[in-house]
Amino acid sequence: MLVAAAVCPCPPLLVPEVAAGAAGELQPLRAACRDAVAVTAAARPDRLVVIGPAEQAGRGPHPQGALGSFAGVGVGHEVRLGPGEGPTGPARLPLSLAVAGWLLERTRWAAAPVEGIGVGEPLAAQRCAQVGREIAAGAERVALLVMGDGSACRSVRAPGYLDERAAGFDADAARALGAADTAALLSLDAGLAQELRAAGRAPWQVLAGAGEGAGLGGELLHDEAPYGVGYLVAAWS
Repeated sequence: MLVAAAVCPCPPLLVPEVAAGAAGELQPLRAACRDAVAVTAAARPDRLVVIGPAEQAGRGPHPQGALGSFAGVGVGHEVRLGPGEGPTGPARLPLSLAVAGWLLERTRWAAAPVEGIGVGEPLAAQRCAQVGREIAAGAERVALLVMGDGSACRSVRAPGYLDERAAGFDADAARALGAADTAALLSLDAGLAQELRAAGRAPWQVLAGAGEGAGLGGELLHDEAPYGVGYLVAAWS
């Protein structure tokens, strides 16, 4: 059963070594992410499952200690998914899970074993929900760390330029995440999310499936779009 969840965005800029000179601008976002993870740790789960957007080759599952790298964004910084040594070989974590690995490293996660699963952007809402239900099934106390950005169309400087629908989409997502409203999350339009480059839609809907019937409350900890991309942080407990 699902006992807690942390929802965080996954821009590589969250990692100070990647952000470089802009690192200070995202300090409030990093603090909110740390707070969300702390709520998850306080629930004392038996297992933490990290969910994030991924291309086909990176969907996993990824065991604890799996290696990730930020070489693809120009920084030779490596992280692991949770504490300990994982499989040897090249870095295989998708970027979203590498950011999660950095966050768990920064928060010194030791509350429960960790595993990671990548989900594809086109995955239909009901299939996302089924993945979530399967993760939460059984008596084991499960927590989720859900990585994913909102729309990337909030300003003319955004990766997807300005789309007037983006603010409304992000507001709907923020309300649903803040209220732990699983039905509202599942109602987010997958086609619109893809047009707005909202990579968090599928991971959020996995969370919705896992949270059905769990009776958790939600709190929205952060909501901003500093680079034209919606960054939402929430905690469910």
